[in-house]
Amino acid sequence: MFSLNQKKALIIGVSGQDGSLLAKMLLSKGYHVCGTSRDAQIASFSNLKNLGIKEGIIFESLSLTDFRSVLQVIKKYQPDEIYNLSGQSSVGLSFEQPIETFESIALGSLNLMEAIRFLSIPCRFYNASSSECFGDTDKFGATETTPFLPKSPYGVAKAAAFWSVSNYRESYDIFACSGILFNHESPLRPSRFVTKKIVIEACKIAKTKKGTLSLGALDISRDWGWADEYIEAMWLMLQQEKPEDFVIATGSTYSLQDFVQMTFDYLGLEWKDWVLFDNKFHRPSDIVMSVANPSKAREKLGWTAKIRMPEVIERMINDCLINESA
Repeated sequence: MFSLNQKKALIIGVSGQDGSLLAKMLLSKGYHVCGTSRDAQIASFSNLKNLGIKEGIIFESLSLTDFRSVLQVIKKYQPDEIYNLSGQSSVGLSFEQPIETFESIALGSLNLMEAIRFLSIPCRFYNASSSECFGDTDKFGATETTPFLPKSPYGVAKAAAFWSVSNYRESYDIFACSGILFNHESPLRPSRFVTKKIVIEACKIAKTKKGTLSLGALDISRDWGWADEYIEAMWLMLQQEKPEDFVIATGSTYSLQDFVQMTFDYLGLEWKDWVLFDNKFHRPSDIVMSVANPSKAREKLGWTAKIRMPEVIERMINDCLINESA
């Protein structure tokens, strides 16, 4: 049962990297946490098990594209805070599944906002937006006022969701905001993400001294941070007096080649001996340069990323090596 003084948080997409880390943080702050999955009865929730928090969470099945499903769960739990971290999360896969991507992200966010409006629940709503909305940025970095020019179905869907949240905030006085998060990593990343793939394969090569790592273009540049820190920023956004959107990033950009080279260097290997280019990883369009200016988050939230890409790599490698030896 809920304590009258206990805040209730509903995490849509609790089983993913961000959802799992957020659940852990909120539980440590004394929240009652309800997490959703498309089918909570059969979901493994492996990330939550690995973090040792699965037993502390109540689970509900919810489909973001089914308005009735969304309405029922929100009405049942009457949450103080809702975090929407769900939807198809792979930029590459969005080219193969554009409709699923758009519906799960854009329609899903719209259903959540409409349910909050319909039920008149005084909750605070966080929407997970993405740096993919910006497309390529200039050297000064994207801010909250930089125009959106997405270059993937994923980016288009995230941009549509962002503007839906903005519209409901202004039209219905709902406390709703979007965190425009740049890339953020952790050992909980699925192996389909390029950073996790690089770390796993490099560790295998270091151990066996055989194999290759196949990648696409290495000249793309991203701002990579540590996911645990970004979770705190999400929470801080919902603790403010008024809802605002924030760019969340480290402010430091590196190329994918930098990521690869640092990974292999850390393992005592020459990356050029093991890495191959494979055209199958080519996308119809891709962001070449992604640079962030997170000054608003620093000034208004008091939030600054402390962990930059080199330490992100070290942490992910060390976790991989520990799991290999376990």
